[in-house]
Amino acid sequence: MTTAPEDATEARTLRESVPPVREWAKTYVIGIFMGTADGVPGVSGGTIALIAGVYERLIAAITAVTPGRFVTGVRALTPLDGGVSVSRALDPWETVDGWFLVALLAGVGTAVVVVTRAVEYLDEHAPVVLFGFFFGLIAASAVVLLRAISISRLDSGAAAVAGFVVAFVVSGFGELLAGGGLVVVFAAGALAVSAMILPGISGSLILVILSQYTRMTESLKGFLDGLVGLVTGDAGAAFATHAREVVVFVLGGLVGLFTVARVIKRALAANREATFAFLVALVVGALRAPVATLNGPDYDVVWTTPTLATFAGLAVAGAVVVLALDWYAVDLDLDGV
Repeated sequence: MTTAPEDATEARTLRESVPPVREWAKTYVIGIFMGTADGVPGVSGGTIALIAGVYERLIAAITAVTPGRFVTGVRALTPLDGGVSVSRALDPWETVDGWFLVALLAGVGTAVVVVTRAVEYLDEHAPVVLFGFFFGLIAASAVVLLRAISISRLDSGAAAVAGFVVAFVVSGFGELLAGGGLVVVFAAGALAVSAMILPGISGSLILVILSQYTRMTESLKGFLDGLVGLVTGDAGAAFATHAREVVVFVLGGLVGLFTVARVIKRALAANREATFAFLVALVVGALRAPVATLNGPDYDVVWTTPTLATFAGLAVAGAVVVLALDWYAVDLDLDGV
């Protein structure tokens, strides 16, 4: 007879921990904007989070996630440690700001799926339009970020040169990397997801540099189509391949989120100027990537006058998007990161 009140108390605690619908909706919309930004190279989801005023909360939530808290939460929902206890499970859940992360990730996931569909269509039917737009996004982002940093020491200058060289050189190995195995996909996931939480550095930009952007958008589309096919009984022969790449990418992203992201955070704490100089220089060096991709064997674009005009026109459009965002943001305060 004593269990009913205890269950009622736990149910009430769970109910009270869930945020209001308006807060859920606001966080979900912010996630949509972040996912849209991270779905294209140049603009960063971290920048959107900074503008929306949730960046510090996001970083605090991510860094609060630890294996120990995860195990504690899971054990509280099993018959171990004295039985199932929702109230005990809520302690680590609220410590990592779980409801906020769920709503944000739901918005990011929704946007990524939509962006992936659009990118896949343009990649197949109008690659010059797609990569011209990307070039403008990257170029304008580089201008905005260069304005936000200062290089006053030799080590910062060396870091900037290193960042530019790394991005420029890696961008030239598109054919080799595009055909890379699951190790490349794993590394791309680790680096891209780590970049997603940094203001100014887009995770998709990392994928473009590593020549994994169109590969992963195609894999994600094939994976989602395959899931629908499983329900209808027509998953397709390529579903297993797409699923394997998506799972490996996600695993790499999780590893990167809890390792590479922390390394970057420590680097920022140790030498903020040099770290940001390196990261911003990556953006500048990445300007080679869209052109190198179009010149690759998958597209082999012939640069006629109409082609150049289309590429330039979309580059201007991409630049306008970033500059409009920068105008709205007024001032990207990297020192506040």
